[in-house]
Amino acid sequence: MFARFFHNWERQLAAAATGRMVRPFEWGLDWLPAIERARPGDPGDVIEAWSRRAAADSDAFYATVPAPHYALGANGELTFDSALTTPHAVNNVVHARYFEARRTTGPRCAVLVLPQWNSDAEGHIGLAKLLARFGMSALRMSLPYHDVRKPDELTRADYIVSANIGRTVQVCRQAVLDARRSIMWLASRGYERIGVLGTSLGSCLSMLTAAHEPLVSAAALNHVSPNFADVVWEGLSTAHVRESLDGQIDLERLRRVWLPISPSTYLSRMRTKRVLLVYARYDLTFPLHLSKELIATFTRDGQRPQVSTLPCGHYSTGVAPFKYMDAWVLIRFLRRSLGVA
Repeated sequence: MFARFFHNWERQLAAAATGRMVRPFEWGLDWLPAIERARPGDPGDVIEAWSRRAAADSDAFYATVPAPHYALGANGELTFDSALTTPHAVNNVVHARYFEARRTTGPRCAVLVLPQWNSDAEGHIGLAKLLARFGMSALRMSLPYHDVRKPDELTRADYIVSANIGRTVQVCRQAVLDARRSIMWLASRGYERIGVLGTSLGSCLSMLTAAHEPLVSAAALNHVSPNFADVVWEGLSTAHVRESLDGQIDLERLRRVWLPISPSTYLSRMRTKRVLLVYARYDLTFPLHLSKELIATFTRDGQRPQVSTLPCGHYSTGVAPFKYMDAWVLIRFLRRSLGVA
């Protein structure tokens, strides 16, 4: 009875989001480095080989250095150049909002906040303010092709998750590079302990960031799955993307071409981090069996992440009282993990 209620509610909440487009399937070779797209062979084989090499040498794939210049405005808006240049100039400037916590007697702590797919400029701002109130400065970063980084041709943030295979990998990679540069800025301001908090797509990107950024000591992952491809293939929110993929690529190959942006690829790199995995019992966007699979994979690897279950769905996580339950779980974990006094 509860499942039927929440599943119906989830479908209603999902249907309220307008502007979804079924875009054509593309391999996206033009998003690969010139040396890669010049390789002979079937486009799918070229992409797959590139993705395999990227995942095998992910330290190089996700390598970056601090931005040459960071600008912090009086209103707390931080801007800097992205480490990856895309064809859209507006997307190549990273925007973040900084909320400074009052000084405490313990170590200075900060959290990078990555919101969900298609979040607007106000998404997770309330959560960032709560983090600051509880002793952890927060830096809320806009994802690539979101809000102020979105070109006029888009009404939704389609270019970060789509049926364009190469573009999806590169734009998610851009998000991780942007996140690492954000964390480097926090470290330059004297923060000794830094965590990441991500929701939905932001959760995936947060784990990729934590796996490759040694400055991160704790990761709060809100809605989780082991594989990027599986969520797109099965999820309610990405049904329009799946429609473009059908008949062009199967799930097994989709997993292989999106290997560099899948959390399970880097599970062993999380052993030195404190990890919270949050999932929703009636989630249709990150289906329940996928969340449980990631938890089981952590366990098989000998890791013991903290796990929390929300009694709601994906979209309903943002509705009272569930959003307060979620915030409490996330903030409590980060306070304890970062050692906030």
